[in-house]
Amino acid sequence: MMSAQMKERLQTQPAQFIEQELMEFARTSPLNRMPDTDNIAFFDEPLVQFADGDDPIFTDYKTIIAPTHLTPREALSMSLSKKPEDIPARLSVISWVLPITSKTRKSNRQHTTTPSRSWSYTRWYGEKFNDAMRQHLIDILTGMGYLAVAPVLQPYFKTYSNEKGPYSNWSERHAVYAAGLGTFSLSDGFITERGIAHRCGNVVTDLVLPASPRTARDHYANCLFYVDGSCKACIVRCPGEAITEEGHDKIKCQSYQRQDIGYLLKEYDVGVAGCGLCQVKVPCEFRNPTRERRKKAE
Repeated sequence: MMSAQMKERLQTQPAQFIEQELMEFARTSPLNRMPDTDNIAFFDEPLVQFADGDDPIFTDYKTIIAPTHLTPREALSMSLSKKPEDIPARLSVISWVLPITSKTRKSNRQHTTTPSRSWSYTRWYGEKFNDAMRQHLIDILTGMGYLAVAPVLQPYFKTYSNEKGPYSNWSERHAVYAAGLGTFSLSDGFITERGIAHRCGNVVTDLVLPASPRTARDHYANCLFYVDGSCKACIVRCPGEAITEEGHDKIKCQSYQRQDIGYLLKEYDVGVAGCGLCQVKVPCEFRNPTRERRKKAE
């Protein structure tokens, strides 16, 4: 139950309140801790920003991703079994990125064909913490009388496949891009100011929040390969040969994870092993590698 002070902070400084709540949850939740270790965290404190729930970019995703991709308004209305036009006039998307800790990143750097155990734990158990963070935020907002939904937790969330590989009807990465948290990369990852090694999440709500600006000049602006062609580190790091100068082959990537390293599910006792080798031992691992170049050019 929220205290009167918490309610006042949410009403008077909603953006600061949401950011502080997510940071506090990451710091204190026991779910943000690696199993069978000495209290090692999966993630550092999150980066948090916001998008306008009716930003035209969400409609653009129906062309960029698939016609089945949901807008925030559609996602919220489906969760409430209402028509999109019956949802409140103003919506926001709360977006966050959870940077993977240096200890886990370091462990994965040492591998060349399989993910480290701690990386796989982060992918499996760390995402369970991410789900808990989604639900924690939903509970706060609904407890205050706001509407709130995490599309990936809803029964309507689905993953499909086409000739390019798997895709879903709600992309967490594309939502955090809409909130200005970074840009995409040659490997299909998402490069933030804290790098590419992370998990991300989103909640749609009718709490009105200030939309964060998208300052990147285009959707590949943080990737050195697309900036000047100088980096191909993720190509070298990919054991499944799924990354080339043409981009990321989702089908090859999925095949490698299922067939070549599928045995790790039993060995590590996880539901998803992940891979992440292209996200470490690369210039964008824990920072935006184009930042220094932009400063020099200014």
